[in-house]
Amino acid sequence: MLDTTVTEARRLRLSLMERVERRLTAFLDAEQARWGTVDRRAEVPVDAVAALVRAGGKRLRPAFCVSGFLAAGGRLDDTTIVDVASGLELVHVGALIHDDVLDAADSRRGAPAVHVRHTAEHQVRGWRGEARRFGEGVAILSGDLANIYAGRLAGTLSPQAREVWDELLTEIAVGQYLDLAVAAESVIEPELLRWIAVCKSGRYSIHRPLLLGAAIAGRHDLAPVFAEYGEALGEAFQLRDDMIDAFGDSRAAGKPVGHDLHQHKMTLLLAWAAQRDEHVRRLLDAPDWDTGRISERLTEIGIGDQIEKHIGDLVERARESIAQAPVDDAWRAELTEMALEVAYRDR
Repeated sequence: MLDTTVTEARRLRLSLMERVERRLTAFLDAEQARWGTVDRRAEVPVDAVAALVRAGGKRLRPAFCVSGFLAAGGRLDDTTIVDVASGLELVHVGALIHDDVLDAADSRRGAPAVHVRHTAEHQVRGWRGEARRFGEGVAILSGDLANIYAGRLAGTLSPQAREVWDELLTEIAVGQYLDLAVAAESVIEPELLRWIAVCKSGRYSIHRPLLLGAAIAGRHDLAPVFAEYGEALGEAFQLRDDMIDAFGDSRAAGKPVGHDLHQHKMTLLLAWAAQRDEHVRRLLDAPDWDTGRISERLTEIGIGDQIEKHIGDLVERARESIAQAPVDDAWRAELTEMALEVAYRDR
């Protein structure tokens, strides 16, 4: 019987996710048509957002928002959940566009990053001014536009749900700054780095979307258990990101791997390694990182195995917390399965 209800839970989630896709497509099509009548240049930032949405992605944030809503007993005919879940994907797209500028990343989802593409166009066309500033300007404005669109789609949120939305946006911005600052200052403080990882990535990927979905359904009582589940799974999510960058395959990941090391980015994985191995700490304290030697040392001390064990512990914590959730058994099982998919992905 449980297998049947789990199948039904997944069917409901996928049904809502199909509506989210249609909403995103219709919204962006309308915006492209609208601005295309003004001038072809006016379409550029809209096109940048639309291209990244249409390039695919995991749709993780909408999926957790929809799941939180359905687990909380939300009705399928509620249009707010479709709009807000669509808005979350646009928040994510805006964050990716900005993130690529901050991290000097060359590609995203198998294509040149927005700032790279428009820097190259400036150079090829021989336009005035500095090509890099132009490309980064296009990316900044495109990312801002994605956030504006997200805000429009979230316009019907109740005051309590709006608080969750606003907190999510605040955590992204503050977490992103802290991420930038600790890299510049070479800070090796595992607890701070863990907080940053959970704040800027884990919470906005899992914890806040779940809470947002439940809040739209009017189930604010689910906040504590969703917080416990989301915090644990959010940390596992970020550690998996670190593992993919350190040891993954760029073809599977859809983006270059090894980028964090080359950008002197102090990840949670590196902080773990530095805390456990003095040689790694000395390598990270150096003004110029010997990335090849750091990679070798990470392998020598078996940091990958240690992280995998910790990810397993975090997943178990998430599973134990959701087992206590006052929701249907089918949704406990579905959220457990989603935890495994998030923690053991290859991209």
